[in-house]
Amino acid sequence: MGKRRSILQQVIFILMALTGTGCPAAWFVMRYERPWLAFYIVCCGGVMLVNLLFLLIFVRKNIN
Repeated sequence: MGKRRSILQQVIFILMALTGTGCPAAWFVMRYERPWLAFYIVCCGGVMLVNLLFLLIFVRKNIN
């Protein structure tokens, strides 16, 4: 189970890193063209990061 736990945590960390880098990149690329869409993408990315953080906490707690 230890191997499964570390793989699952790595996948969650990778998703958090991709979301954390993709949202600011989308903001800088789209903020002049469509500012409302850039703001929406950043807000959705922030919510996704919070959800992934909760998921990581619960995974660490519940998988033995």
